[in-house]
Formats: sequence, C-alpha cells, structure tokens
Amino acid sequence: MKAMRAWKFRLYPTKTQAKELQTHLWLSKELWNDLLEFTINLYDNHQMFPTKRTLREIVKNSGLYSQTSQELVDRLTDALHRKIEMKKRGQLGGFPRFKSMDRMKSLVYPQSGFSFKADKMKLKVTPFGEINVKLHRPVKGTIKTLTLKKEATGKWYAILTSEIEVKPIPKNNGSEVGIDLGLINFAVLSDGTTIKNPRHLKKHQDNLRAKQKALSRAKPGSSNRKKAKNRLAAVHEKVRNTRRDFLHKLSRQLVNAHPLLALEDLASQEMAEQRLGKSINDAGWSEFISMLSYKAEGAGSRVVLVNPKNTTKECSRCGVLTDKALSERQHNCPSCGLSMSRDLNAAINILTRATGGTPERQACGEETTTGYKHNWQVSSSKQEAHAFRRG
Repeated sequence: MKAMRAWKFRLYPTKTQAKELQTHLWLSKELWNDLLEFTINLYDNHQMFPTKRTLREIVKNSGLYSQTSQELVDRLTDALHRKIEMKKRGQLGGFPRFKSMDRMKSLVYPQSGFSFKADKMKLKVTPFGEINVKLHRPVKGTIKTLTLKKEATGKWYAILTSEIEVKPIPKNNGSEVGIDLGLINFAVLSDGTTIKNPRHLKKHQDNLRAKQKALSRAKPGSSNRKKAKNRLAAVHEKVRNTRRDFLHKLSRQLVNAHPLLALEDLASQEMAEQRLGKSINDAGWSEFISMLSYKAEGAGSRVVLVNPKNTTKECSRCGVLTDKALSERQHNCPSCGLSMSRDLNAAINILTRATGGTPERQACGEETTTGYKHNWQVSSSKQEAHAFRRG
C-alpha cells in the first residue's frame, strides 16, 4: 500500500535567485488575472466558460516554466468547477478572485522541472539553477511534485511531495479516550487529564499591537512601511510556529498512547464567526484534529468525530439533560447526584458516543454505519458579480 507525504524545507536563494523567484511570482499573478479576466468576459458575453485547452493556449510563452503556467490553468478550472457544483446543490460559494502580489505566494512544479540533490543540499529548479536547501530530515519515497512558497516574512520554502510504501502498522494497546476541546483548557480527556491552553496569541499581543501601530503610521509605498510590514509578519510567523509546535507534539503523544481518540465534530469556523473568534482561531482546533487524523494512520490509532449536540448538558452517568450557562464550569446532575467538571463530563460523553453506537463519523470523512454528517455551509464572497457569480 502506498501513501503521499509532504516535506517542507527552508531555501536559501542567492540575491539573484531571489529576484528571479520574485519576478516569476509577479508573472504568475499577472497570468492568473489575465486568465480570470478572459473567463469572466467570455461568460458575460456568451454565457459559457473557456475550456482547459483554450486557457492552455493563452499561457504559452508566458515567461514561466510550462508546467507551472499550466498548473495555474488547472487551479482556475478546478475553482470554476467547484463553484458550478456548489450552485447546482444550492450552496453559496465565492467566485475566483483577482490576485495582488500579497495573494500570490507559490510556484508549482507538478511533474518535472526540478531535481533534488540531497547529498549536496541542493535543489535544482528550472530556470533558477541550484538553490541551497536546509535538509533537516531525509526525504523518503519517490518525489512527485515541488512547490516553491514565499512566506510573508520573505523566507522561501520548498514543499516536496513523495509517494512512500506504507509498512504494516503495529497494534496500539493503549486505552480509548474522549477529548473535549475548549478555551479555558485546551483539552480535557475522559481519563481526567487536563491540557492547559497555552494562549500563544495573548503572549505576543503587546508586541503585535506595537508592530501594527508602526505599520499603520508608515507612509504607504515607503521603504519604512515595507520594513514595518516585515516586522509584523515575523511576529505572526513566531505565533504560528509556536502554535504548530505545540499541536504537533501533543497530537503525536496522544496517537501513540491511545488506539481510539474521540472528539466532537465542531464547525469551528462557523463558531469563530459568531463569537470568541480570536480565541478559537488561536487554539487551532481544526488544525489539531487534522494532525491527529493523519498521524493516527501510522500509529495504529483511529480518530472518530461525534455529534457535539448536548455533550455538555447530558449526564455521563444517567443521561439526564441539564441546562448550563457558559460560566458554569461544574456538572451537577439533579437526577443521580453526579458532580464533576463539565469538561470531564463532556469528554466521557464523547467517548461513549464513539464506542456505544451513537451517531458518529470517521475523521477522514468516511461515514460509519450510523454516520453523522455535518451539513457544511460555505460563506459567499462580497466581491461576487453578475448572475452566475452571485450563486
């Protein structure tokens, strides 16, 4: 059995290479905008979209590597197809948008145009030549694709995908556990373990506020504004890296210790849009569940997402529902007298639903025989125009 894996490495291009990479990003941005403008005009005038073949004729001689320009065509046609399918289902969804340089961050090589020399710590990419790479771990499997990505701080990264052979997974003999994600504590486990919320954003809040104020006061288009923007991006990068480090370490510990991990199927994005958005996004619930899901595959574990309805209200001993305000942190059952932390009570209910036949679904999206399926809704874009793009 084979699987795909991604490997991310820091690149150290020379000044000349960095300038060429930036030029190709600009060419990609211009090409994307030209393709999108052609697509919109064709639809407005003839009520039809261009074929992929037509778009690929447009990108010839664009100045980009051929497959990189063709990948932009694939990206645009895929976005259009998603929009069409969502409209057929009666769902709202944004139409592809024009991009500025801040929104064009990557150059993709889907098949060829690059070679990886691990022994020399070099990545040879057409047309930039050999770029120095920080190889902090060996790449396993057969390399398939390459993405050159520029972060907001100006740092360049290479993201390689490879196809690896999956070895037989040993059985995980640990205990099954339910996990209740929260904001006061990041998580409470059904075995009583409490994981504190590190609140990464709060630790850097004063620094972020100062950097944002300096950016706001800088004159638009000036070199000082560019420097202030980079300083602000560096702090945001620090916050993101510390959050991901915490989530990676915690998810690895959990999948190694437990054969089954049950969590609520939370619509965290919708929750963030309604209230406590900054805290929810800082906690990184969705990213954490994603990490658990793909790491569980190689650890002999399984991640199950259950219906979150009434996990806090329901008594884990007798099943009686008791309304609680958000400020009430203790579960006190009026029926059986059970008294415990509301988060621990919820974690036990989550595990019970995952193991007792209550509606559930796999984290990868595959429904079980009693499958609970969230009715996902996608918000529309404020920039939509014309009849089709309004969805």
